[in-house]
Amino acid sequence: MTSLELVLLGGFQARAGGQPVDVPGRKERALLAFLAMPPGEPRSRDRLCGLLWGDRGDKQAHDSLKQAVLRLRKSFELMHPLPVLADRASLVLDGTAIAVDVQDFERLLKEGTPEAVARAAALYRGDLLDGLDVRDPAFEEWLLIERQRLRDLAREAMGTLVDHHLTNGTRDQAAAMARRLLALDPLRESAHRALMRIYAEQGETALALKQYQLCRDALQGDLGVKPEAETERLYRSIQERRATPKRTHIETQPAGTSADTSSLIDAPPRQHDSEPAAPSAKPSIAVLPFTNMSGDPGQQYFSDGITNDLITDLSRFSGLFVIASNSTFSYKGKAVDIRQVSRELGVRYVLEGSVQRDSGRVRINAQLVDATTNAHLWAKRYDREASSLFAIQDELVEAIVTELAVKLDLVERDRAKRKTPGSLSAYDLWLRSRDHLQARKKEDTAAARGLLEKAVELDPNGARLFADLAIAHLYESRWGWSDSQDRSLHIAEDLAHKGVALDEADYWTHWAMAEVLRAKPDFGGAQAAYERAYALNPNDADLLADFGGFHVYLGRPDEAIRRMESAMRLNPYYPDWYLIFPALAHFCAGNYQKVIDLVHRARQPNASMFRELAAAHIMLDQRKQAEAARASVMKLEPSFTISALRRGLLFKDPALGEHYFAALRKAGFPE
Repeated sequence: MTSLELVLLGGFQARAGGQPVDVPGRKERALLAFLAMPPGEPRSRDRLCGLLWGDRGDKQAHDSLKQAVLRLRKSFELMHPLPVLADRASLVLDGTAIAVDVQDFERLLKEGTPEAVARAAALYRGDLLDGLDVRDPAFEEWLLIERQRLRDLAREAMGTLVDHHLTNGTRDQAAAMARRLLALDPLRESAHRALMRIYAEQGETALALKQYQLCRDALQGDLGVKPEAETERLYRSIQERRATPKRTHIETQPAGTSADTSSLIDAPPRQHDSEPAAPSAKPSIAVLPFTNMSGDPGQQYFSDGITNDLITDLSRFSGLFVIASNSTFSYKGKAVDIRQVSRELGVRYVLEGSVQRDSGRVRINAQLVDATTNAHLWAKRYDREASSLFAIQDELVEAIVTELAVKLDLVERDRAKRKTPGSLSAYDLWLRSRDHLQARKKEDTAAARGLLEKAVELDPNGARLFADLAIAHLYESRWGWSDSQDRSLHIAEDLAHKGVALDEADYWTHWAMAEVLRAKPDFGGAQAAYERAYALNPNDADLLADFGGFHVYLGRPDEAIRRMESAMRLNPYYPDWYLIFPALAHFCAGNYQKVIDLVHRARQPNASMFRELAAAHIMLDQRKQAEAARASVMKLEPSFTISALRRGLLFKDPALGEHYFAALRKAGFPE
């Protein structure tokens, strides 16, 4: 039985031997929580330093990490020693000596029985590490993603329990769970309908109609859509019951199932005159003039320059609709209401900020606001020496644009996930497909292809839809996931050409073309397409990372590493796949220990990383570690063969690839 317990859902609590343990420091709590998700996985010191002390130099960050571990040990020493195992490269929390509510939550959900799901829902007391403010961009980004992942699991669990209680006739428990689900997700129509039915069944017609109004207002305010037809029909049937209670029947059923419409009025739903027009499917943003806080009107040019450059660089992202500067500068020097700006300009998001110059330094504050709800989604402060104003302006604009693009992407993906299938636009389908496509797994790629095919039907002129559909077919060709790899590659090339033809000025389409041409292989054509994509948008860190990886296949590992490091600086909370290419580059350069170090920095290594790890360990004659990595690959990809991998890893100089394939063969992978 474990003596240490961590409660991370709804806040942070630590207990040793049943007694509370005071862990006073924010960074110490964050460090312990990260090591505990899940416990037992080694975390490299470099990764931890970048996560929590990314604003410090390398030596200072490592010293801060050492001090944080010492303070953690001191917090626990009077009750129970902290089970942190450390070596020069990594830290690991002993999973056998500690219980973590997050792990229990996920384990119970996997069991799947109603009893286990109910216990899991009870464990979800709120957002992961709710109230913990670390103010380090890398950690905040990790926390945002993990919070959303666990919140999604909790929503699905609660929805399942609502259905279960309705099916079993336990109405009070169904109502309680539906209310809890709506507190977590006000847009869950099935939960609104469940409460409407329960209230109507209990004779509380006013409450049922009020529940409909809450549902309608939440959907309109957050998503700009009306309730589903099933919700509208239920609403009309409840209205009729109120007028003629003896004649109307409310069909009780599990949330999310189709109602028996024989007793419902078939007239079209009543339109609500007060509902505003739905926003554009493409996310829209206005950049308000940054306020000059320097106390010197002569410095206004610098604030205006920052604003104009942000508008220009954001406009390069064709996935955004950016309001032109002549519209936003009309608000210059005025006290504005963000919601009024949203209504007048027809935008969902507003970026605002201030610029201050004094004592040889420049300070810029920027914040992103969801104008429809007035919710602050992101904020950042940049503080630099004013030695070169133009260089500072370029640096800050690049940093703001990059972080803003990532944040908008996460927010928009979350909104798309919360929409019901009937309200999905081509843009929503595209957003949903991206998570699947980035997983780079057979089932996910097939799911992405299906979503993109539906999106193309809705929008046959969507250049990015064709570009990503090309990538889906490319993956199926590259990894042998289709009946004919050659045919899939041919389809991918046709789709990529279609994307470029639809929007030649969109870097996204040229990027897709570059990946397809690399697979043919047409290295010259691929390089030209990469160069064109990069010229159109040098601020996309993912593009820079992929372009860097391309240089591995050109036989230029040093250039690949340089570009990948630039991408990591551009996006300091980069995803794990950024590590694949530099690891392969270091392998090609013979730096096998560096390969191992890079893979250990990943939060969740995938099959590609484990392959690189196996190859590096075998070249260092570390056979036990190589076998463990090989086993991980075969667990993730049971049908993996070296010959199939060759189709995806095409080197301009085949000899360079043979070195890698020979190492895999030596490590015991099947030919």
